Amino acid sequence: MANNIFKLFETDPDARPKPRFTSDIVGRFRSGRLVGKMPESLNEWRVTTGDPEVAAELARLLGGEPEEWNTDREDNLEVLTTSKSVNIIIESSDKIDASMKLFSASGLFHHCDGVAYLSPEEDKGQACGCPESLQERKDKARVGRGPKPSIDITFRLTDAPDLGLFRFNSGSWEFVKVLHELIADVDAYDGPVRATLTIEHIEYTAKSGKDVAYNKPSVKVLGAYEAVGADDIPKAA
Repeated sequence: MANNIFKLFETDPDARPKPRFTSDIVGRFRSGRLVGKMPESLNEWRVTTGDPEVAAELARLLGGEPEEWNTDREDNLEVLTTSKSVNIIIESSDKIDASMKLFSASGLFHHCDGVAYLSPEEDKGQACGCPESLQERKDKARVGRGPKPSIDITFRLTDAPDLGLFRFNSGSWEFVKVLHELIADVDAYDGPVRATLTIEHIEYTAKSGKDVAYNKPSVKVLGAYEAVGADDIPKAA
């Protein structure tokens, strides 16, 4: 349940304390969760954070209520929002990071850019040995014998830029296919851009006659961020 103290400002919203700017990651946007040991794809964004003030503001902007969830990490609060799309600010294409990762029980086991290792440092630049064809890569990743995409986007909320930086991570192969287009769209502008981060629901009937349905993340660049001057946008450290 949300803390009732936040109702204090319902009758005088202008007196509501303004969120403090931070250059740290204050929350993560997630398109799924674990129910027991089974992954569940969500139709609306789930956001996790360790800051009660951030959680309350997210609930106000995107719907839902802050709740605690079972985790040993710092982001022990989650908001199951009622929003499948959110307006965001991406400072530059430097805030979009993509690589291929495979984790083992002891941690990150394989980290490459699809051609060469990115880590560990002693292997950096050497051929990673991944298959050339996309389908072979997907097949090996599916059985846990090869890396899968890891795409990180760092951004601010258009409606609350001073709330801090948020991160979204995706392992979607479909997202990988259009990642170069997103980077080009961001680079088309000299400065921060406005964009939407959306969970898209896809449905179609395959040639075999089987009905297919799944969710995928998408980011659409809308244009330059002009709500305030570029110099007024908080910069990440």
